[in-house]
Amino acid sequence: MTLPSPPTTRQLGKSGIEISSIAWGMWRFAGLELSAARAAIDAAFDAGITLFDTADIYGFGEQGFGKAEELLGRVFADAPDLRDRMVLATKGGITPPTPYNSSAEYLTQAIDDSLQRLGTDRIDLWQIHRPDILTHPQEIARAVEAAHKAGKIRAFGVSNFTQAQIATLAQYCPVPIVSTQPELSPLRIDTIENGELDQAMAMDLAVLAWSPLGGGRIGDPSNAREQNVAGALSGVAASHGVSRTAAAYSWIMAHPARPIPIVGSQNPARIAEAADAFKITWTRADWYSVLVAARGVPLP
Repeated sequence: MTLPSPPTTRQLGKSGIEISSIAWGMWRFAGLELSAARAAIDAAFDAGITLFDTADIYGFGEQGFGKAEELLGRVFADAPDLRDRMVLATKGGITPPTPYNSSAEYLTQAIDDSLQRLGTDRIDLWQIHRPDILTHPQEIARAVEAAHKAGKIRAFGVSNFTQAQIATLAQYCPVPIVSTQPELSPLRIDTIENGELDQAMAMDLAVLAWSPLGGGRIGDPSNAREQNVAGALSGVAASHGVSRTAAAYSWIMAHPARPIPIVGSQNPARIAEAADAFKITWTRADWYSVLVAARGVPLP
């Protein structure tokens, strides 16, 4: 018996917003030429991707804080129709070298600054990028509620929050949390085993999985554990005529929480490859073989 195949589209938590079951991320977007930026976005659309994830911090260091958002804003200025075709997600709250600030004053300014850089009047999904343990969740809730009432953000999510932090914030925030963004890959299975995905199902949170290829180690394994995981994925990939990369995305999506892998490549061909994830059907035995390889020890 095979596992159910994930749908190509789904709801973003309780937001009422329809999204693709695969997302495209812009961590390495800053610095591209405008034509290359447009080509990458077009490739994502061609692959059926409608959820585009960026952050104000993307570009920091080599290009500069806010540069990924600024480049996307230039793409919108050049082709305004693209904005309405996508569900636009961005994040804020990382403030080098502080490092984090989720005070109401800062979050309010961060949202306004993102809107200006992006050249848009609303953000479909705005997320706190990392938890600021020095801010009371009531203060976060106040800023998010005000931005939501003003129409600046349509939905609210979190990134890299613990289960306790999510549950506590949800108690204070009148705007429902609709998504969580943890690191998740066949090489990073903590999220599967520590209850994060169970909480996401219980709270109806869309799970946006960052680094779904294990920082590139799925494609280029360097130790025995990584090679074992790659081998388990390759066997399934070969039987379906797709790449190991597509199998890794598909393995993530097969979990009943229906995590959404965020494709990180800026190469149009690699972005297009993501659509092959829907060509795979998993048996329980094959899916668990990848998990066992990742754990390094048999299941009980």
